[in-house]
Amino acid sequence: MVITKRGLVLGATALVLTTVGVTGAGIHLSQGQALFRESPKEIVDEVWQIIDRQYVDGTFNQVDWRAVRKKYLSRSYSSKEDAYKAIREMIKPLDDPYTRFMDPKQFKDMQIDTSGQLIGVGIQLAQDEKTKKLVVIAPIEDTPASKAGILAKDIILRIDAKSTEGMDVNQAVQLIRGQEGTPIRLTILRGDKQLVFPLTRAKVEVHPVRSSIQKDSQLGSVGYIRLNQFSANAPSEMRNAIKNLERQRVAGYILDLRSNPGGLLYGSIEIAKMWLGEGAIVSTVDRNGESDRQVANRTAVTNKPVVVLVDGGSASASEILSGALQDNKRALLVGTKTFGKGLVQSVRPLGDGSALAVTIAKYFTPSGRDINKLGIKPDVVVELTEEQKKALSADRTQVGTVNDPQYAKALQVLKQEIAKTGNSAASTTAK
Repeated sequence: MVITKRGLVLGATALVLTTVGVTGAGIHLSQGQALFRESPKEIVDEVWQIIDRQYVDGTFNQVDWRAVRKKYLSRSYSSKEDAYKAIREMIKPLDDPYTRFMDPKQFKDMQIDTSGQLIGVGIQLAQDEKTKKLVVIAPIEDTPASKAGILAKDIILRIDAKSTEGMDVNQAVQLIRGQEGTPIRLTILRGDKQLVFPLTRAKVEVHPVRSSIQKDSQLGSVGYIRLNQFSANAPSEMRNAIKNLERQRVAGYILDLRSNPGGLLYGSIEIAKMWLGEGAIVSTVDRNGESDRQVANRTAVTNKPVVVLVDGGSASASEILSGALQDNKRALLVGTKTFGKGLVQSVRPLGDGSALAVTIAKYFTPSGRDINKLGIKPDVVVELTEEQKKALSADRTQVGTVNDPQYAKALQVLKQEIAKTGNSAASTTAK
């Protein structure tokens, strides 16, 4: 199983954004594929076939999968919409929130070009596997949601006047999207309090990497890198950020993965190679027990000490990167336990322009840890109080500064690590 393909995704969430100027995503239908438009039943069978061949659980959650095919192919479908409804019904017994069907519009919305303009409120959603509630994994920085104070782990109770009871992520995304400048109200449950957030949909510019120099009286310069998501251009932006900070002779790094919901699998592997000179990065195992192991290849951009910030919003690809650095003793983790998503999805375009995201494998950290539903425990735990979370949300300029308690602790840990290694701003970099 080749796991570096760009089609493999690890994101635990859906982005509540709408692309501007998205065309057909480069997908062209053959004559045979075009027949799906005339035969909705064929798209139902295509979805069944993909799951039958690739789904990670060979028992299909103890479901008789062949009986499922017989049941749904015995029906007549008068329209594609009828077929779409049947597909969602068909895959529901798998009880896997990450295996999901997307109609053509939803598929196009998923194909977000991060170098372009987006329209939305800027939140990342997931459905809690146990409660089925819609949970905010993370607000995207400098968006209407983050500026209004929406936080990770907030539960969305209502979208405008509509209750989210029984609503899946796709339905929520459809309701939250809209035209730029239009209003929307989200009712949030935070702890035992209900909060109402009036928001205005806006253009959102998403750059996955932000970096800066932080001055310290003892260390001189510290490189601070915040990675927001593992999008297609995250590896190139990360490499440029590290090289730029190396030129400025930083003493060490704080890599901030807090509220990073994940993204493309290859991105986490490529970025891990920038920090790791050698050692395993991740192993994936499909339902047949076939595994693929990715290792560093001596292409690290720096060998200077690094501390990684994580929290409950650090998911999937973030957990691969932080797990690899922790297991290889390349970095210490500071913050709170990560989200706990150890599953890999493949997004398969279907004949009529729709698509299926199907869970095809589990992944394990280099030491063999299965972190699914368990998360990764940081080496140094630093919890934020509600007041601290609100203060940082209200003034995002304080994130990644000494006024950010988790960052302040990470800086303290970094100083200790630099003292152990005798590293300094004049140290040579890894080739």
